[in-house]
Amino acid sequence: MSRIAIPHDALVFVGDGQRALFLRNLGDATVPNLKTERVFKEKDLPTREQGSDRPGRAFKRAGTNLRSSVETTDWHELEKERFADRVAAALEQFVRANHTRKIVIVAPPHTLAELRRVFHADVKRRIVAEVNKDLTKEPVWEIERHLFARD
Repeated sequence: MSRIAIPHDALVFVGDGQRALFLRNLGDATVPNLKTERVFKEKDLPTREQGSDRPGRAFKRAGTNLRSSVETTDWHELEKERFADRVAAALEQFVRANHTRKIVIVAPPHTLAELRRVFHADVKRRIVAEVNKDLTKEPVWEIERHLFARD
């Protein structure tokens, strides 16, 4: 991985579909010092507690006996999309309240796509780098190591 230049006072957003960290670089681009500003975490409920009954059945045409099953809802995937909406709104508020000028986004590919879809234009303008990696379960010092590693 190539080294990322994260300027002093930049916000580093590290997230996936269930957890997000807002980290601030109190150091500079050569000597990082990430500090946690905010943490979001969702409960990961089992599917049986998120949905209701079995999927239903649908008739193909009125007056026939042709039926097919309705696809099961992926409750975990739906919740990840909702989480992206909530986190994007929180990031927008945070950016405006703290006058953040530069943002680095770190997330796995699917989450990055969801976030790009829901980020407000003010947030998008401030993004200086995106990293396609899931670092949400790593301690802050390990996130620093991944982001500031030299080739």
